[in-house]
Amino acid sequence: MPDGCLSMNPPVYVVDGARSPFLKAQKGPGPFAASDLATQAGRALLLRQPFAPEDLDEVILGCAAPSPDETNIGRMVALRLGCGQKVPGWTVMRNCASGMQAIDSAIADIQRGKAELVLAGGVDALSRAPLLYSDVMVRWFAALMGKATVGSKFRHFLKLRPAALLTPVIGLMKGLTDPVVGLLMGQTAENLAWKFGIDRQQMDEFAVTSHLKAMSARAAGYFGEIVPVVDSQGKVYADDDGVRADASMTGMAKPKAFFDKQYGKITAANSSQITDGAAWLVLASAAAVEKWQLKPLGKIVDTEWAGLDPAQMGLGPVHAATPLLQRHGLGLDDVDYWELNEAFAAQVLGCLAAWQDATYCREQLGLPGAFGSIAEDRLNVDGGAVSIGHPVGASGARIVLHLLHVLRRNQARRGVATICIGGGLGGAMLVEAC
Repeated sequence: MPDGCLSMNPPVYVVDGARSPFLKAQKGPGPFAASDLATQAGRALLLRQPFAPEDLDEVILGCAAPSPDETNIGRMVALRLGCGQKVPGWTVMRNCASGMQAIDSAIADIQRGKAELVLAGGVDALSRAPLLYSDVMVRWFAALMGKATVGSKFRHFLKLRPAALLTPVIGLMKGLTDPVVGLLMGQTAENLAWKFGIDRQQMDEFAVTSHLKAMSARAAGYFGEIVPVVDSQGKVYADDDGVRADASMTGMAKPKAFFDKQYGKITAANSSQITDGAAWLVLASAAAVEKWQLKPLGKIVDTEWAGLDPAQMGLGPVHAATPLLQRHGLGLDDVDYWELNEAFAAQVLGCLAAWQDATYCREQLGLPGAFGSIAEDRLNVDGGAVSIGHPVGASGARIVLHLLHVLRRNQARRGVATICIGGGLGGAMLVEAC
């Protein structure tokens, strides 16, 4: 077992990882399909390993919104990475935590002895979410196909009402709307802002801080897990392009509320960005670490998944991380560093408020009182999704990978990566540095 790692039975190590730059959607399809991003990031990662792609036992890729021509994107990318026909590749989907689910699935297979070396991660190219025809328009096309003569087709065309039938359905908006409660994810965050009295200034301050942290981390070289990607025209993308060096409270005050235009406080600026990106981790058993003489970044200690009211899905980290910590006899301040995915500034602030709210902790978590607080200098120290971006399928993998790098550079031991999940879920992983 590598020196410096605590015992675990059986241990699962993260030996390396890489991600693409996270590229903000720019009013149209981005330069990369999801499979392109996953392939380029994965290729750079595998090229620096002492083992060959064919030595992997499996490839697991989380993706919330693959394109129609990327069916089972995990297998597709595994083949493009040169893993060969015999290495299974498969896809998982747990909405915002798809990348984290891929890691958890890899852990399960390693712990059961089914695998020793796994490539796991997540990807999404949200800029390529499709425009859809309405059901009325689909039925119109179906009826057209049933017309046998030119005359009948002509008469059918006379029934076409462009304003009613040709208005597209935005696939991304459908995907970001909870089908059970009928709320956009931003509307569920508005619920948290109202519940805990979070005002617009607090949200905007959080968003500005996220950008400033990300800019500072970039200048310090703290995003070493990013590998450049190259588009079909030869253009190189080396950094997350949604981070704003000019972020300020004056600028944050300009956008109007997006999700609740009359009473809301959440804007596009204090929300995570619509983004394209991929992130990968190499996970290994103790036997694989020894066989290939790998040098782990750290290990996954435990995982927790939780469910809650879909209308308050942003509190998922509270419901997942709390029992995870309790299982190990830990409190919030026993964790050296946190990565809490920034779906919305209000959502992160809501989680922090919930942990400090004695009534919420008693009624919803079964605790005797407030659980505690997280120090600002331990939370998302290099910014988060508000500044970096949130390619839904990739974010869960990104925060686990980056957290391990944060622990290593600060010579810290323990961290928690946690994420809210559309549909009323939360996920959390407890990790330790090696």
